[in-house]
Amino acid sequence: MAQATKIWNRKTHVMADSYAEELGKPLRGWRLRLHIVIFEADTRAGRLFDQWLIAIILSSIAVVVLDSVQSIGARYDTLFNVLEWSFTIAFTLEYVARLVCVRHPLRYALSFYGLVDLLAVLPTYLALFVPGVHALIDVRVLRLLRVFRIFKLTAYMSEYQSLARALAASRRKIMVFLMAVLMIVLIMGTVMYVVEGPGNGFTNIPTAVYWAVTTMTTVGFGDITPKTDLGRLIASMMMLLGWGILAVPTGIVTSEMTALRRPAPAPTTRTCQACLTEGQTLEAQYCFHCGSRLAG
Repeated sequence: MAQATKIWNRKTHVMADSYAEELGKPLRGWRLRLHIVIFEADTRAGRLFDQWLIAIILSSIAVVVLDSVQSIGARYDTLFNVLEWSFTIAFTLEYVARLVCVRHPLRYALSFYGLVDLLAVLPTYLALFVPGVHALIDVRVLRLLRVFRIFKLTAYMSEYQSLARALAASRRKIMVFLMAVLMIVLIMGTVMYVVEGPGNGFTNIPTAVYWAVTTMTTVGFGDITPKTDLGRLIASMMMLLGWGILAVPTGIVTSEMTALRRPAPAPTTRTCQACLTEGQTLEAQYCFHCGSRLAG
């Protein structure tokens, strides 16, 4: 039975690998080396590439921010234009290199990072036709998400996943809690509308509910305040109640995180060349997501 299972698993991996190779060109030679440099940060070359990339991203954002200051932008307009086009050309070449060194270019282009990389170069070209979109170049700051790969902060991704699982597990409890809060603010807002009335700023029930929300969340803008003694007493009770209410979601999520907590594996940026899924273990031969054979 065990031998049959091993044979079946081996056939499954081979079939998945063959299927991936049919859909996309297998990575070999310079394309494989380029993929490791661009998409992985566990090697020295990959780490240097990402560090230089983030330095260029920060520089390009600084240029856009300084250019938005009229006194500085007017003085260094030519310099800023040259730098901006230099950054755009560099990002364009990098984007093309990413498309070239993956098995499935369309899959990468439609992925989150692929769309972010595309948005990093589009505003400059679109600004030739619509000058107002030039400020959208600041979307390049989203590319700084790659900093997690450089400084080995992918370990925090396991904490993010743990938090996401806890939120998913406690969503029903949180929904019940939010429904209870909505009922409280609706009731208390209606009461304050009756107690204070339009003469004290509570012109209608929606306005009174708005006051109840700002009071219970301890924001207290002060644009509407109770004037009667009974209204102030109700407001004081709602303020004290707000402290306790704010702690409830934290307790719900914390209890779920404690129940779901599991030891996290060692972080890695090893990437599957077929589906671009990161986090492959260093000793893995097949992708844990799509089953394709891992190269390198």
